[in-house]
Amino acid sequence: MTIQADARHQDQSWTTRGACVTMDPDCFFVQGAEQHAVKTTCLGCPVKTECLADALDNRIDFGVWGGMTERERRRLLRRHPEVGDWAAVLENYRRGQEEPGRGAEIA
Repeated sequence: MTIQADARHQDQSWTTRGACVTMDPDCFFVQGAEQHAVKTTCLGCPVKTECLADALDNRIDFGVWGGMTERERRRLLRRHPEVGDWAAVLENYRRGQEEPGRGAEIA
């Protein structure tokens, strides 16, 4: 008999796997054109979806999260007030599994 670790007790934190993990967090709390420059860090990030979902679900007001500025996130939240679980929506969008006619575009 082998004992396997319960997945719920393993470190599943997306924050430890982000492309920004070694960067100064202050870099993501800038204004104007600097925001668009720092968003390039998120382009190839393996946890971009998780990061953005966390920011949207928790209504984080400041900084660049998951490749979106606070203004972009506010616009998305205004357009989709019915969404309660952004992780599920973004994962479906990322995988291209949106239902036909339901609006595959989330922006």
